[in-house]
Amino acid sequence: MELVQFINQILWGKGQILIFLLIGAGIWFSISFRFIQLTHFLHMLHLLKTSLKSDAGQISSFQALCTGLSARVGTGNLAGVAVAVSLGGPGAVFWMWVIALLGMATGFAESVLGQIYKVRDSNGEFRGGPAYYIRLGLKKPWLAIAFSICLFMGYGSSFSAMQANTISDALQHAFNVPPMLTGFIIASVAGVIILGGMKRIAQFAELIVPIMGVLFVGTALVIALLNITMLVEMISTIVLNAFGFGEAGAGAFGAAIKNGVQRGLYSNEAGAGSVPHAAAVATPNPNHPVTQGYLQMFGVFFDTIVLCSCTAVIILLSGVTYGGEMEGIRLTQDAMSVHLGDWGTSFVALILFLFAFSSVVANYAYAESNLHFFKLDNKIGRHIYTAIYLAMVVWGANATLKEVWSLADMALGLMTLVNVYAIFLLTPTIKAALNDYWTQHGQAKTPDFTNTDVDVQGILARDVWAEQKKVEESKS
Repeated sequence: MELVQFINQILWGKGQILIFLLIGAGIWFSISFRFIQLTHFLHMLHLLKTSLKSDAGQISSFQALCTGLSARVGTGNLAGVAVAVSLGGPGAVFWMWVIALLGMATGFAESVLGQIYKVRDSNGEFRGGPAYYIRLGLKKPWLAIAFSICLFMGYGSSFSAMQANTISDALQHAFNVPPMLTGFIIASVAGVIILGGMKRIAQFAELIVPIMGVLFVGTALVIALLNITMLVEMISTIVLNAFGFGEAGAGAFGAAIKNGVQRGLYSNEAGAGSVPHAAAVATPNPNHPVTQGYLQMFGVFFDTIVLCSCTAVIILLSGVTYGGEMEGIRLTQDAMSVHLGDWGTSFVALILFLFAFSSVVANYAYAESNLHFFKLDNKIGRHIYTAIYLAMVVWGANATLKEVWSLADMALGLMTLVNVYAIFLLTPTIKAALNDYWTQHGQAKTPDFTNTDVDVQGILARDVWAEQKKVEESKS
């Protein structure tokens, strides 16, 4: 753990490399795409209407969006916000908003690349993600393998261990359920779903994500309305503390930024290179990579601007004491109990189980899609990976809060370093695809990527897709 702490100090602590990197990347992509997260916000919402359509037997854009959200929407939205507020004060919420708005452009960029460089696996399902666009777009196979290693450390182990840890803590706090029992239950139920492949995971996400989103947002809105006279003061407190003008003074300024950015990234994952795996599996409608870029950009917005804000409202309007020590899901549970009475703890435990369990399922798919980089994309390789993955879930349910969060922070940081470097170099590719999309749109055409010349770092993007089409036709 000493090595983990040392790396985290460089990435998140005194070095603060990732804080500057993520803010810089968000600004770069926002300017590069003319603040697409604001200027094309309505178009993004319009595409949600058509996202349910897909080819027979394929994964729809909406299912891919829900898969991405099921990984994003987890403990970061409930426990992560509590950690940010307890260590960084109310001002951390403001910096979560900032990193989310900037991250929408970053999320757009990486999701477009995930679609451009997708391939089909031996089961006929699409695969993609940073390792794929690093290998095909940047021609750097060694860097693709480096990213895959970081991905396995994160989504293949520590992230789901952290989700299981938070679930077990919440259930123990609410119902006194032994952590070991919780770990085995999570692993058993998740195993049934993930063994059904990407299609079953996408179907599960499509079912559970809308339900848990509506349930949690609706509850937070009711709480906000019941405390409407306190909302202005709460927002004022968030903004003042964000710039060190609150009760804690200027000393809290750095803590607010650090924890807001760190937990904001963990929540929405923009730039981390995770969501492109979900973006790649979709058959977008219209049939263009930019479509999935817009939809996954909405995922960043919904995850942090909407869901994390709901948790912040619940905590900050409750009047519960926090600060100084890292506090996780129990802070959110205690805050909910103030608003809803004794059953508030149980309600948060239920919501958290849905949020975190959906992440456990989706996280598996992200790492599993990179098995072929280690020559393990076969039945034996998948069984070995599945066993290790589920074992980490059981371990996480019984580990300490600090251990699992530290491992998750390190893995997420290393993934982000590699991915942001890659999408920065591939910015011309994304611009070309975006210009192509709007050129066709302006000609009253339905944007189609298979018949268009888009320069992709020296090769044609259509050649990537055309090659995959040949493979599909040869199998049929």
